[in-house]
This record gives sequence, structure tokens and C-alpha cells, in this order.
Amino acid sequence: MTIQNIHDLFLKCSKVSIDTRKIEANSFFVAIKGERFDANTFAKEALEKGASYVVIDNADYYIDERTILVNDSLETLQKLARFHRQFLNLPVIALTGSNGKTTTKELINVVLSKKFNTKATVGNLNNHIGVPLTLLSFTAETKIGIVEMGANHQKEIEFLCEIAQPDYGYITNFGKAHLEGFGGVEGVIKGKSEMYAYLQANNKSVFVNLDDKIQNEKTEHFNRITFSQKNKSVNVFIDGVEANPFVKIRTLGVEINSHLIGLYNANNINAAITIGNHFNVATTDIKAAIESYIPENNRSQLLTKGSNEIILDAYNANPSSMIVALENFIQLDKINKCVIIGDMYELGEESLAEHKAIVNFLNKNSDFECHFVGKDFFANSIQNQNFHFYNTFEDFAKYLSSSKLEDKTILIKGSRGMALERTLEYINN
Repeated sequence: MTIQNIHDLFLKCSKVSIDTRKIEANSFFVAIKGERFDANTFAKEALEKGASYVVIDNADYYIDERTILVNDSLETLQKLARFHRQFLNLPVIALTGSNGKTTTKELINVVLSKKFNTKATVGNLNNHIGVPLTLLSFTAETKIGIVEMGANHQKEIEFLCEIAQPDYGYITNFGKAHLEGFGGVEGVIKGKSEMYAYLQANNKSVFVNLDDKIQNEKTEHFNRITFSQKNKSVNVFIDGVEANPFVKIRTLGVEINSHLIGLYNANNINAAITIGNHFNVATTDIKAAIESYIPENNRSQLLTKGSNEIILDAYNANPSSMIVALENFIQLDKINKCVIIGDMYELGEESLAEHKAIVNFLNKNSDFECHFVGKDFFANSIQNQNFHFYNTFEDFAKYLSSSKLEDKTILIKGSRGMALERTLEYINN
């Protein structure tokens, strides 16, 4: 059966699914092998729960004419997504970067949805499975697609671009993320820049922050739509940025008051403004969209727990995002501050050195209570009356159970694996 034949069957269905726990009537189920399971074994269950067709790559689980047998289910999902993207032929905006991808994607979506029927990556489904699922969620009613792409090694962005075939691209930044897989910062720049290579080779367009020297240089001869806080010869000039604690932007003759904390979120907002402006979204609608966006999912959320004001930024962390979060926190006009930071993952041989750099930074620049959670921070313990180190979260939880954090402004940040949002259970309880 050809991809076109499979696509014809897919179009008869309401949605694609790879999880029988989320099967709906008239779904198109694709059985993908995982590290701990073989979804082929769930093909019969998928049909019983209402799937119209199931794609399998193991003939032992063939049931009837509703079963589509292929050589590789994952490869079929990817080829089907590419075919569907070509079939719809709608503008696709792709974005990647070390920090801020998901927030930027959500901001772009709320801005463009003021004028267009848009579809964007849900959550962080941004890998070799998530990108195809995003593309297959687009319908004939979708006017612009927004696709987030994540990567932790070379050639991954190149592969995702070949599937999604973006018309526009944006790279948030190049930072110290996934150093282990990319092989250092230069590897990060090379890997993320695979998006630039695809866009240039296909004569597509890029959105560029001209204040980022590396990105400015890499895209000098591209079709580009630009923004800057320094250079007025751009498509969108940002003539004012403040953050105390929420980011305020002045541009296009308006003042935009966001619900995002920290100057590190300014460029995420600026990119959304620039993209909205390029697609002729009214400035008043751009302003309304950004001002209506409330962060969630542990990303730069401002919460109150008892007498404490908390900045919860615990979705993820790497050395670049950690430093800018701490710099922003240090400059906040608040008293009685406290930071709770957790280990940063996937840093490979650089891990201990990067954790030491964060400890040294706070030792030099802070005069407030600091709690460091995780084995790599613990390995870099130093003597400072304001510093407290814990080898595990459980050790930290014991401290919290016997001590109270009251009347403080608290920053909580760490890698996803640290799940530092658990801290909230112990504050003012």
C-alpha cells in the first residue's frame, strides 16, 4: 500500500493516535514500538475502542482489512506526515533553540490566532514522533501551522525539517543545552543551525533577532524578517523593554504589558510580535493576544503560597537559562529573597564544571538564602552561611518538613528530571 493510499484512509478518520488510552471513535492508530513495549500488541484493543484503521509492522497482529501492514510503523508515520503537509500546502513556521521554544511557540500561536485558524505543537511534542503528530493534526481549515522542533544531537533538526518542510523558521537562541549529545556549545550551534541550512537551500524565510551576533552573521544573506532593540533599520524595532517582574515592551506605537517574568522572556515576546506583524495581524490584536497569555506548566509562573511569592520556572534548566533566570532574580526589587535550584541534566563531561560555575556566580552576586538540590550541585558544596546543599530532593524535603519558608520571594528552577515543583507541597503547609 502506498503512502497516498494510506493517506486516503487517514483522511477518513477524525485524528491520529499512538496511545490506546486516548483512542477516540474513528481514530487512525499507528502502532509504534517503544523501549518497553510493542504497540503492535494493542492493535486489536485500538479497533475495539473505536479506531477505524490501525497501522502495524508485525504480521502476527494482523486482524482484518482495517489493519494496514507496513515495514516500519514509525517511518510510515513520518512519511505520512510529510505527505499530509504537502497535501495541505499551508504556510508552516518552524522554531527551535536552546531556551524558550515552547513559550515562544505559544506566544506566536496566540498572536496569529487573532487573524488565522492556526494549529501548533501541543505541549513539547517536538521530536521525531511529536513533529509528525503535529503535522497530522493540521486540517483543511488550518491556515498556518506552527511546529516546535527539539533536538539533542546532530542531524535531528535536519531530519525534522525534511518532514515538516517549513516556509519560515526562527531560532530562539544558542545556549548550553544538551551538551552531552551535541558535543559542546559549538555542536549546539551547528545542530540548531541545520534549520538555517534547510531554509536557505529551499529559498525560504527566517525571523532573526539582529541583536544576537551569531544569528545575525549566520543569516546575513538569507531572506529574513528582523527585529532589534538596537538597530532601527529592521522590520520591527523594539524601543523599550522593562521587567519588574513582568516584561513590558514598547513597539509599533503601543505598550504591551505581559504576564511573563524576566528579561529573558523579552525576545520570546519580540519574536511573536515580529511574526504577527509580518502576517499583518493588527497591532491592537498583537497587544491583546500577548497581554492575555498566562504562562503555565511550571514555566515562569508567578504563584502565591501562604506568605511567599514564588517564581516557578521548574519545567527545565540548562546553564544558559539558569544564569539568565538568576540574573533577573537578583535585579528584582524585592526583599527577603530565596532561590531553590536543582541539577541541570544532559551536560556530559561539562556537568560538574557548569554546576560549579552556577555556585560561584551566586557566591559572588547574591546575599540571600540559596538551596542547591541534586548530586552535581552537592559535589560543588562550598562554605557560605546563606548556602545549603542537598544530595537528593528527599534530603531537601526533610529540611522543608522541619523548617518554614515565610515572607519570601522564591525562585524555583531545575531540570525536568528534578521535578522541583514538588517543593510547593512543603511550603506553608
